[in-house]
Amino acid sequence: MAFGSILEGPELNQLKPLVIQAMPTLIELMKDPSVVVRDTTAWTVGRICELLPEAAINEVYLAPLLQCLIEGLGAEPRVASNVCWAFSSLAEAAYEAADAAEEQEEPSTYCLSSSFEIIVQKLLETTDRCTARQNNLRSAAYEALMEIVKNSAKDCYPAVQKTTLVIMERLQQVLQMESHIQSTSDRIQFNDLQSLLCATLQNVLRKVQHQDALQISDVVMASLLRMFQSTAGSGGVQEDALMAVSTLVEVLGSDFQKYMDAFKPFLGIGLKNYAEYQVCLAAVGLVCDLCRALMTNILPYCDEIMQLLLENLGNENVHRSVKPQILSAFGDIALAIGGEFKKYLEIVLDTLQQASQAQVDKTDYDMVDYLNELREGCLEAYTGIIQGLKGDQENVHPDVMLVQPRVEFILSFIHHIAEDEDHSDGVVANSAGLIGDLCTAFGKDVMKLVEVRPLINELLTEGRRSKTSKTKTLATWATKELRKLKNQA
Repeated sequence: MAFGSILEGPELNQLKPLVIQAMPTLIELMKDPSVVVRDTTAWTVGRICELLPEAAINEVYLAPLLQCLIEGLGAEPRVASNVCWAFSSLAEAAYEAADAAEEQEEPSTYCLSSSFEIIVQKLLETTDRCTARQNNLRSAAYEALMEIVKNSAKDCYPAVQKTTLVIMERLQQVLQMESHIQSTSDRIQFNDLQSLLCATLQNVLRKVQHQDALQISDVVMASLLRMFQSTAGSGGVQEDALMAVSTLVEVLGSDFQKYMDAFKPFLGIGLKNYAEYQVCLAAVGLVCDLCRALMTNILPYCDEIMQLLLENLGNENVHRSVKPQILSAFGDIALAIGGEFKKYLEIVLDTLQQASQAQVDKTDYDMVDYLNELREGCLEAYTGIIQGLKGDQENVHPDVMLVQPRVEFILSFIHHIAEDEDHSDGVVANSAGLIGDLCTAFGKDVMKLVEVRPLINELLTEGRRSKTSKTKTLATWATKELRKLKNQA
């Protein structure tokens, strides 16, 4: 235990030879007759996987280490729980060490590929152990399973497909158990299991290819709809189910359209459930995902969605963390439906004007963070509205001129942000992006308004020096657009 505890102090490079030297001893100690020794050894191995993964995925020791960890999943719950944590860290380390042609691309294979199927199988068995309720073992095993699937290489795909089917089967079994619930303790256990299965479903769905997702989406959606019907009063489960729908939308894209009529009532319930703000937040996030996936096909549902979003914004009982997300959702809706957004334009622009003038107590750091989030939401909304109404880059659609009376206010808002030294990098990025869009939509009028607000140029200079590539790119682009207008003048 002391060995695991000192790993975080010294220089990791100096520790590395020492840790590699200790690996055979630790692997041997995982078979010790004493449960206390095996428990602390499993914890120490977990620490090594997390802090010095090169020692764990060292080709000399990886095979015996995996063997002892797989066996450790069958040990006492306290030991198995630490083994699950070790697997979570090991999966991430193995994935990061793998060679991928592109940074964003999945590696074709990695050091866990040959053992992947057996690890997944043993973790699934562990979640079903009769002692799985002890030492948080069930949730530790599901979390390890999620990490292993998330960090899997391309050659593990057949096993990921099998896992998806197992999770779906379990979800259906759990839903059938509901009628047998007799006590509060049963209900808590049932909800916990449902949440874990929903979270695992999200992870496996993210790995499933579009064509394969289409084969199983009816069954997945039927299970999720059944869950919504039965969990009207259980916010936690509803949140997990909404997140699972979100992932399905992400994977299916426009093919999610066929489920909209059946799902719409539950999206509405989620948006109205501001008492459990995480549920409401998940529902707002889902609106954004649906807009990106369905584009103009979201139109038939927009009146109802917009009404609920505007009601939440005006409701003082809605948790403040939901409101920036709602503002951002306006931008996604405008981008999706383009010129059809005109009917909501006046009320949304009035709402944004009000939100962008919010003030907070600057001595309260939480409120300063909240103000930055609120401003990011406003900027994202303005950006989505202008891009949505402007349409194609080449031909600026006349609809965008409906925003022109507000352009001076929008630039004053950005100037006000520039004056505030507590602005975040995200706010700078969104301001720069919006300035660029204003230039392409309204031309030289924007240049004149920026010239009398010199701090806007200082904000763009700050953006170009940012360590974040997105901020740097947007600030450079906005500067070029302004320069282009200046040269034309």
